[in-house]
Amino acid sequence: MATVPSVPLPAATLILLRDEGAGPEVLLLRRNRATRFAPGAYVFPGGRVDAADGSDAMARLWDGLDPEATRVRLGLAPSALPSAMAYYGAAVRETFEETGVVACAVPRGEVDRPDAAPAPFQSPAVSAARESLLEGGDSFAPVLRRLGVRLDGAALEYVAHWVTPAASPRRYDTRFFATGVPVGTQIVPDERETTGAVWLSPRDALARHREGGLSLMHPTRRTLEDFQAFSSVDALLSFYRGRPVPRIQPEFVRTPG
Repeated sequence: MATVPSVPLPAATLILLRDEGAGPEVLLLRRNRATRFAPGAYVFPGGRVDAADGSDAMARLWDGLDPEATRVRLGLAPSALPSAMAYYGAAVRETFEETGVVACAVPRGEVDRPDAAPAPFQSPAVSAARESLLEGGDSFAPVLRRLGVRLDGAALEYVAHWVTPAASPRRYDTRFFATGVPVGTQIVPDERETTGAVWLSPRDALARHREGGLSLMHPTRRTLEDFQAFSSVDALLSFYRGRPVPRIQPEFVRTPG
């Protein structure tokens, strides 16, 4: 009897990029070996989409991100759940939880106190907000309002769509996004899920992978292969702006060997 494939869970990944040296570098997090999914692998920040990621409260905190335009961009049906906005929200939220970086943040707009200044990144206020989010005491929208920031949708580009093979017991339907961050951005990994972070050029990351020093999942490796052709973060993001993104679902194939 054929096994019915499990339904892939909606997920989102955000690739952080910075200009350093001869070209862009990407941030890779090393997953804790105690985790069930991809233990010990080097991955981009990301995780499952939560219902609150597409809430009205989150939608009001985005600049330059239209619900209908994002739906069309991600190729989703009008009634699809989670919504396209939820994938964007999850990418930024998961990145904040795993690295301490509020990607795409702009210091203006709706805040709990109109006279409040945005909290500096890696300040005690940001650390406390991150811990509240990780412990489930808060959702992302009120955290962003307390920190005095909105999210710049124009800074985020949709770059890939990967679905776990049907034969896998744990499956994910993952949208990959990318954005640039300033050189010197401090990364503080969440040690519950990760044991370290490294900035590498795509070419160097692939070389270390070939030498056996860097474990990469197939979608991560393929994405790095695509990124190694670009000379700057702007060139990379501009290439993907509005470009069609195909859905890729690898399949396991039995060969004579």
